[in-house]
Amino acid sequence: MNIKIFPFSLLQGLLLTPLAFNATAQGTPVSAPAALTVDLAKPTKPMQPLWAYFGYDEPNYTYMTDGPKLLSELAALCPVPVYVRAHNLLTTGDGTAALKWGSTNMYTEDKKGRPVYDWTIADRIFDTYVSRGMKPIAQFSFMPEALSTHPAPYRHHWAPGRPYDEIYTGWAYPPNDYNKWGELAYQWVKHCVARYGEAEVKTWRWELWNEPNIGYWQGTPEEYNKLYDYTEAAVHRALPAAMLGGPETTGPRWNKAADYLRGFLQHCVSGTNYVTGKTGTRLDYISFHAKGAPKVVDGHVRMNMGVQLEDVAEGFKIVASFPTLRQLPIILGENDPEGCAACGVQTNPENAYRNGTMYSSYTAASYARLYELADQYQVNLEGAVSWSFEFENQPWFAGFRDLATHGVDKPVLNVFRMLGMMSGQRVPVVNPTALTLPDIFGQAQTQRADVGGLATVAPGGRSATVLVWNYHNDDLPAAPADVALTLQGITAQQALLQHYRIDQEHSNSYAAWLAMSSPQQVSAVQRRTLEQAGQLALLTSPSWISTRNGQAVLHFALPRQGVSLLRLSW
Repeated sequence: MNIKIFPFSLLQGLLLTPLAFNATAQGTPVSAPAALTVDLAKPTKPMQPLWAYFGYDEPNYTYMTDGPKLLSELAALCPVPVYVRAHNLLTTGDGTAALKWGSTNMYTEDKKGRPVYDWTIADRIFDTYVSRGMKPIAQFSFMPEALSTHPAPYRHHWAPGRPYDEIYTGWAYPPNDYNKWGELAYQWVKHCVARYGEAEVKTWRWELWNEPNIGYWQGTPEEYNKLYDYTEAAVHRALPAAMLGGPETTGPRWNKAADYLRGFLQHCVSGTNYVTGKTGTRLDYISFHAKGAPKVVDGHVRMNMGVQLEDVAEGFKIVASFPTLRQLPIILGENDPEGCAACGVQTNPENAYRNGTMYSSYTAASYARLYELADQYQVNLEGAVSWSFEFENQPWFAGFRDLATHGVDKPVLNVFRMLGMMSGQRVPVVNPTALTLPDIFGQAQTQRADVGGLATVAPGGRSATVLVWNYHNDDLPAAPADVALTLQGITAQQALLQHYRIDQEHSNSYAAWLAMSSPQQVSAVQRRTLEQAGQLALLTSPSWISTRNGQAVLHFALPRQGVSLLRLSW
């Protein structure tokens, strides 16, 4: 058992001499405890479910072998709706899936150049979402072959290890007729309203394109702004209450990317509308991307959360500079440790973090900092999309940025399960040794462990959750952290504790697969074992803890790259 629980009367003296309890259950000495204090009587702001957003390039995976199972699991993460963002929803093709490719064949033209609309595949995708209570972030992308100014070559056949620029084919170009593009957007929204109902579609998010500041858009920024104006006019003609956003640029910390985001926002505020000729264009929410930058150093993976959070900070700073826009919702359209979900570990060894618990602890630590950044810049952060789903017909644990492999959940998915248990109001976590945002920007996570927490108290004040992580940029073994968690404001003499854990022994299908000698041919018995190992697990059986004057202290060892969720009710 790795957790010790004492009433405050006993621990009051022990915390003055923390080295008295500085050994783990394995007997390995560790440093003085990380002392975290949470006062549940002092809630601050609502716990916005930023984590309830996911995305992927390959929309046809949605309804293939393992996609529906994973979507059902994502839909069950938390009581609020989960949003799903996918590329290639307008791409021409027969629906065959491949890495960084997909198609719906929504738009073609007859021999006379007249539009032919076919909603069959798109409906199959959206039916899968809506039937689970999920909400699409419906993306107007990419350019149908019949509308592209440079249609050939159109279908790419990219594979990991190949130059990334190979994917930018005919679908990435502006339309040869902006009126036809606008009519396509109008007809699609109109069709969705007819199929799913206006009340449902009003709850969706619509967006234009993906990362137009890099190769995904082979037009100019001005042509993107023009495309947005035509899309906006069409969407709101079909459904005035629709929520449409953009520009989904990536890397705001880059000067050119910052200029692109700033230029788009300026166009929406004071530019000349390409459709109406008037000043400005309606914008319902703002979206941009944030990415980290792992690398291999001396034979091990070293992450770089700092640059990802710098992207977030720079994007927030740009939004906050527009007085009329700063309170619009912001969705981080992709919020990830690096930029290529379909690049596995075989071709990109820096992505070896993805299968095990390093991805889990990174996710916990980085998502927690999003709240801090939104508070700092006083912006309205609505969600942050984890660009991770699943990849069909690939080797087991191939190191793609995914949440499951062959229908078996990976450790990172259990962080989202933990986050899904957190609701109500945020509560400050006082932690004298916590890394600050400037520390992280300065790569302090490479010098010392980032042991921190995020806490909430539920409505009514009768339950609370505390997420605690032990993260480090370097994927190297280290002694566990000793955590002393002081909980204040418990309005009962006893509280029921449930302690969930992700580490090498808990909630970890990858460790279970390695213990099987990494089979690529998995038997039915092995699959059941892996599926069970992939579920979120309790560290110990639920137990009652005593409090004194509304306070208790939990003392536990947290392994490097481990994550704990402590759930209390009284």
